[in-house]
This record gives sequence, C-alpha cells and structure tokens, in this order.
Amino acid sequence: MNAKPFQKLDRVIHEKGRMGIMSMLAAAPGLSFTELRGTLDMTDGNLTTHIRTLQKVGYVAVSKSFQNNRPHTTCALTHEGRKAFSEYVGLLETIVKLAKQPRKPKRKRTTVNA
Repeated sequence: MNAKPFQKLDRVIHEKGRMGIMSMLAAAPGLSFTELRGTLDMTDGNLTTHIRTLQKVGYVAVSKSFQNNRPHTTCALTHEGRKAFSEYVGLLETIVKLAKQPRKPKRKRTTVNA
C-alpha cells in the first residue's frame, strides 16, 4: 500500500479527541462547551486543551456569553476548519478505498543454475 496518503493526514485533526470535536461541529452550526463535553465524555481541562489547539490553527471559533447569569461558551467550525475537515475526510476515504483494492501478487524470483 502506498504510504503517501497517510503522510498527508492533518495531525491536528487526526488526534482522537480533536477528530471528535471536529466531527460534531461539522454536523452543527455551533455547539456549547457542555454539549461537546457530555457527548465526547471529556473532562473540562481535556476539552479546553483540544479546543485551544483547534483555535490556534484557525479551525474553531469560540464565543463566550452569559445565559441566566452563567457563562456560556459556544464553539463552531470556521470556514478554514470546514475546508480542512472536508479534506481530511476525503483523504480518509481515499485510504479506505486503497486498502480495499486487491493487492498485486509479488513476482517470484527465478534463478537459473548454470
């Protein structure tokens, strides 16, 4: 199998926790911190760290407000984040297709004895 597609995988998205965040945000216009935390079963600190990493590369936008006098943090994918995630998923699909292709049998070397 060709290793080139694997080398193109976005390492920021590829981490399990960040892939979960990106997947959830790709399916919604925005989600609250508590929705992400609960669905992904992450601690506050772990989720915060992953969101900061995604925010640093420009994939996630974070907005903070108050609801009923309580802080409310909402996350959403940026245009760049949607594009990066779409490319990431496309690359994963390519890898799966390559893995399903039948492998060519290796040629046996024949030696001629003189």
